[in-house]
Amino acid sequence: MNDYFQRISCYFKTAVKKVQDHPATRWYKFNGIGDYPAEYNPRVHGPYDPARFYGTPHTPFSELKLCEVPQWLKCRNKSPKSMAGLFSRAYWRWSHRYVQPKRTTVAPLIHGIVGMMIVFYAINYGKIIRHRNYKYH
Repeated sequence: MNDYFQRISCYFKTAVKKVQDHPATRWYKFNGIGDYPAEYNPRVHGPYDPARFYGTPHTPFSELKLCEVPQWLKCRNKSPKSMAGLFSRAYWRWSHRYVQPKRTTVAPLIHGIVGMMIVFYAINYGKIIRHRNYKYH
């Protein structure tokens, strides 16, 4: 029986290795998608937290003067990878606050329902606007 489990685990290891070495997955490794951020150091930061930004901190937008806003916008990284990281950190912050506490409430459910309402309103806005009541006098 033990030999059977060893053969299955060996089969899965070789299958995973084949998938990882496939040419179509090389761009994934090349771009570093799914890796830890380059600024993350486990000795300094401790356990990895996906909701935390490990880069050099910038001045918060709320503390800027009006004349500093264009310079602040220029120094931001606007690549697709950094935007994906921004949304990922926002999701994990939301998840840590509303979904993963020991005693959660109905807030995540309400957030999802309201979000779907907004999306479907935006999708159907063209149909909704045609049903306005107009006075013709």
